Amino acid sequence: MSAQEDLIVPLSIQPIKDTLVLPPLINTVVQDTIASDSIQIDTLNKKDPLLLDIIKYKAKDYVKLSQKDQKIYLYNEAEIYYQDTELKAGIIVMDYVKNEVYAGRMRDSLGNYSQLPYFKQGTNEVTPDSIRFNFDTQKAIIWNSRTEQQAGLGQLGSDNMKVLAQITKKENDSVYFLHEGKLTTSKDTIDPDYFIRIKKAKFVPGKKVIAGFSNLYIVDVPTPIAMPFAYFPLTTGRSPGLMMPSFGNIPDRGYFLQNGGYYVPFGDYADLLMTGDFYTNGSYGIRTQSVYTKRYKFRGNVNFRYERLINSQKGFDDYSSTRIYNLQISHSQDAKSNPNSRFSASVNLGSSQYYRNSLNVINTPNTQNNNLSSSISYSKTFPNYPSVNISLTATHNQNTNTQSINMTLPTFQGSLERIYPFAKRDGIKKGVLQNINMQYNVSAVNRIQTTDSLFFKPGMFKDAKVGARHTIPISTNFKVAKHFSISMGTSYEDVWTLETFKRGRDSELNKEVVLDTVKGFDRYGKYNFSTSLGTTLYGTFNFGEDKRIQAIRHVMRPSISYSTAPSFDQYYEDILDENGNEYINSKGEVERYSRFEGTLNGAPGLTSSSSMSFSLQNTLEAKVKDRDSTVLEPKKVSILNSLNLSTSYNFKADSLKLSTIRLTGGTNILNKKMSINFGANLDPYAIDNNGTRINTFNIDNGGSLLRLTRANMNLSYSLSSETFGKKGGKEPDKNEEDENSYAATSGGRTDGLFGTSDDYDNRSFNEDDSGDVENPNYGNKLPWDLRMAFSTGYNNSNRQNEFSNASLMFSGNITLTPMWKVGFNSGYDFKNKGFTLTRLNFTRDLKSFVMRFNWTPFGTYKQWNFFIGIKSSILQDLKWENRSQRAIRR
Repeated sequence: MSAQEDLIVPLSIQPIKDTLVLPPLINTVVQDTIASDSIQIDTLNKKDPLLLDIIKYKAKDYVKLSQKDQKIYLYNEAEIYYQDTELKAGIIVMDYVKNEVYAGRMRDSLGNYSQLPYFKQGTNEVTPDSIRFNFDTQKAIIWNSRTEQQAGLGQLGSDNMKVLAQITKKENDSVYFLHEGKLTTSKDTIDPDYFIRIKKAKFVPGKKVIAGFSNLYIVDVPTPIAMPFAYFPLTTGRSPGLMMPSFGNIPDRGYFLQNGGYYVPFGDYADLLMTGDFYTNGSYGIRTQSVYTKRYKFRGNVNFRYERLINSQKGFDDYSSTRIYNLQISHSQDAKSNPNSRFSASVNLGSSQYYRNSLNVINTPNTQNNNLSSSISYSKTFPNYPSVNISLTATHNQNTNTQSINMTLPTFQGSLERIYPFAKRDGIKKGVLQNINMQYNVSAVNRIQTTDSLFFKPGMFKDAKVGARHTIPISTNFKVAKHFSISMGTSYEDVWTLETFKRGRDSELNKEVVLDTVKGFDRYGKYNFSTSLGTTLYGTFNFGEDKRIQAIRHVMRPSISYSTAPSFDQYYEDILDENGNEYINSKGEVERYSRFEGTLNGAPGLTSSSSMSFSLQNTLEAKVKDRDSTVLEPKKVSILNSLNLSTSYNFKADSLKLSTIRLTGGTNILNKKMSINFGANLDPYAIDNNGTRINTFNIDNGGSLLRLTRANMNLSYSLSSETFGKKGGKEPDKNEEDENSYAATSGGRTDGLFGTSDDYDNRSFNEDDSGDVENPNYGNKLPWDLRMAFSTGYNNSNRQNEFSNASLMFSGNITLTPMWKVGFNSGYDFKNKGFTLTRLNFTRDLKSFVMRFNWTPFGTYKQWNFFIGIKSSILQDLKWENRSQRAIRR
């Protein structure tokens, strides 16, 4: 120790007393003082202190206070905090006289910079190379600043706009002036793949950028796309704005502007998007889309599309003008908003040929839709015992092939809660008597059958049918011998109608005709009795716990039911010919009719019925030992989800007492990747040379025991690269769901078998970070997926022995590289020997851009579409697209 002390050499420096008094910067609060003088001080001339809060600072290596320079030096991981201002940097120099700070980067021995300054004031964040900031004026000079602004959150989603500038002058908390700036949405702000160069601009964070001359650069190369001035909105939330159209030329239509329009938000609960297409030959299209929502109350949307299609020119023979439209309404109510009443709507109606003739390519996948359906309903429950439930429903079903339309405007339904008159409400019900229960149901319908040409015209109501049904079912159930369940019941039905028909026989036409329609209220009543017996049988086959398949369990649910109903011949009368005589048919019998024939609910039975029905439900499952030795419990594997058989026997029928046997079944195999459903009709009776069923069993006519008349089978199979990979499976691609959402709302398929909609306003793309891949350009994995569906039908009701239909549909995607994705969908009709709608789509991720090419190589909808544009919705109008027009359907 003494040797070391000898090495200490004292310095001959004389201490000098410091006469400078520092301002209170650290842990010092400037306070106002009140003088004790009796003369009141004039507060108008009083000045606020320059520093309104405490300045806190720290650094990792050292904090140096220089009295000579009147500055404080902070080095390495330096930080300063003042009110809502936060500054972090490698080096910070603070002038405590001018109340200014200077922040910059650190440079190591190799010349590399680190610890770039980070400046935050309020919610605004800036990452520059260096910054100079004054605490008093709140002004700043920033060099090579980089800030990120969130914009959007409206109809097209949200994105982040990066604002970069060589020199930025901060005027106040809300105004910045930029010199030699760049605007981009690229993730890489150091070397962006594209940017908009602005020489001078005014930047208001969270609101806008107003710039002078602006020029688009792609990979640091200027493009001819330039503007003398520009306005870039940066508002968060929804704001009104123009939707820039695309332009081009289509044969037989001329030049066009497509998908141009305006977006308008209405407060926080609704918005409206209006777009349109205009063609120089006079064709045009108008589309409106509105979305509304109120949290915990309801949400929905209204879409209306209208197009006027003009072919050729007036005066030519091939000139035509058609109007097509489509209306979609969706409304759902939160169940918690009102538990006793509910309103919902799902509407999809319009011209039957809308999707097939529409000029908008987004409708191409929906050209395969054959049905449009709608439902609007309101229900109300009165909870007091016995509770009553009422509902009012309007429905619509439209076949786009036949153009036939069936509607109910409206249907009223009411029901009374099930009542047990011989049992306590809160007690256990035992025996036949206590299980006796009754209900009351009423249904009133106004049904309309019309065609597409009469839709929404007065003629559609001409043949409307109105009727009501009141039903009172009474039933009970009990068990016999612990294993058999017996149910017994009777039902009374009272049918009302507002018109009936008087019928007669026309000798010239040789058929029964309606002679007169009788307007006015009329009714009839009918009743029946039924009983059923059922049980459940279990059978288990054990193979041993050491086996791969340890056991198989078979569950059978047989059921026998009997029903009977009397004849209601009091509602029938004899058919008379034009001379008023009874009509006698070829069998020597007087034909009868009911005035209720042709009404909404039909007529009661003329003959009594007494029939017995039999059904058998089967399920089959196995107990399989898991391949993983760490799993102790075996797993259950379904072999047959269902195998059902049903038939009936009518004791009162004169002939053909045994009905057709119906067989249905379904299962899932290959680890539930393949779904199989099938059905068949087996007829025990033979047919004559005309194909009519005769009262002779088929086996007695030289045939088999049962004759297969109809059969159908549907198979669907899906697999992907994840199927052969690790367990767990892959979550559905959200982008695929977004692309198929238009198909779902339009009543189409969402599994991609008909393709996805070419919605070029939807810039969604797989945003997987290519940095997660070992080789981002040529990944060693090729993710793919494949979906297939096969459907076939067999018909042999008249010895045709033919397949009525047989078609295979398939679709899939393959990711060639993290940047390239290829998709396809097609199908083959084995009956008509031709391919169905076939489409190929290619997608290229260009970082900030996306490029798509969709191609329908042949068929009615032959066309191609090319698109390239910025993925960000902020700059969505920076795009280029070109497309061909499919052949015009005349």
